[in-house]
Amino acid sequence: MAGGLVALALKQAQPGLSLLLVEQGDTLGGHHVWSFFGTDIGKAGRDLLDGMIVAAWPEYTVRFPRHERCLRTSYYSITSARFDRVVRASLGSDAIMTGVRALACSATNATLSDGTRVEAGAVIDARGLRNVNDLTGGWQKFVGRRFRLQAPHGLNAPIVKDATVEQIDGYRFVYCLPFAPDEIFVEDTYYADGPALDVNAIRARIDAYVAQQGWIVTEVLDEEQGILPVVAGGDFGAFWRASGSNVARAGVRAGLFHAVTSYSLPDAVRYALALASQADLGGEALARFSEAWAQRHWQESAYYRTLSALLFAGAEPHLRYRVLERFYGLDHRLIERFYAGRTTTLDKFRILAGKPPLPVTRAVGVLTRLGARPKPLSFSGTRP
Repeated sequence: MAGGLVALALKQAQPGLSLLLVEQGDTLGGHHVWSFFGTDIGKAGRDLLDGMIVAAWPEYTVRFPRHERCLRTSYYSITSARFDRVVRASLGSDAIMTGVRALACSATNATLSDGTRVEAGAVIDARGLRNVNDLTGGWQKFVGRRFRLQAPHGLNAPIVKDATVEQIDGYRFVYCLPFAPDEIFVEDTYYADGPALDVNAIRARIDAYVAQQGWIVTEVLDEEQGILPVVAGGDFGAFWRASGSNVARAGVRAGLFHAVTSYSLPDAVRYALALASQADLGGEALARFSEAWAQRHWQESAYYRTLSALLFAGAEPHLRYRVLERFYGLDHRLIERFYAGRTTTLDKFRILAGKPPLPVTRAVGVLTRLGARPKPLSFSGTRP
């Protein structure tokens, strides 16, 4: 997704530029549903995403054991199928290569899995997260299923978080997108200490949730799954060096995602527009630009990493939902700024003020680095 947005932004900024977008799968953007809030992205970002949005709603709801709330913030979703269609139409077939992996990248060349060596004025590496051993925190992992129902589901807006479900394997919530009156996407998400994903067990939980709502499924239209990092700390310099040498990067390869929510689309949009506006598009210049941008993002995300640390090290797994339950009782404009990565100093005070939803001594220990700390991120199986 991040690589496709960079290519799209470059094409729009410089129509005569020669581009090649390499994708290891058959569909640009992989296999995913991306969502974002209307306040996450400005007009230029919305223009870049023109034609990609498959559904839009004027509000969304959250559900927790102690309260339910409707928030009047617009919400949008993009599917990889629509993303693929729009990017292909803009770039043209000659600028796209699918079904082949990039094995190695430098500032000005890439070696592909079919033996092709691509020489270019610049290479931008957007192959996803490679090394997390220098980061600490936990994981957001999920399985999502899209259903056609026998009768209308009755939802007028997305349920972004339903945490009234049983808390299993950390903070758990169900996410529902009503794409049509009789069509719904249901995702079961976990904020867990480890990346192991039991797909069959989660499918069964999704099916049970659907049945509890009284929905009768006539067809399973699609399914996706993923494992994303929730970063609480680490060594950015070591992370950057481990992901390659002097080469420009984009997306999660550059660490460009929200440290708490793991949302990556807003950061990908902002980065694509900024990169496309650079006067020097040479490989070395873009490598310096991407490192400086990623370093600044890391620095500006320090507060969000603190919140991730509180979530993973400050609360017992089955009580983590309380941190978010309290957060969703705050002012809705504060919540909008939080998701957009524009939290103010006063917001930061308000988020941590009041009665804490976790033991005070444990929270203070994490904040002062004297107590339990998030564990280093590592994989025991398939990489995300």
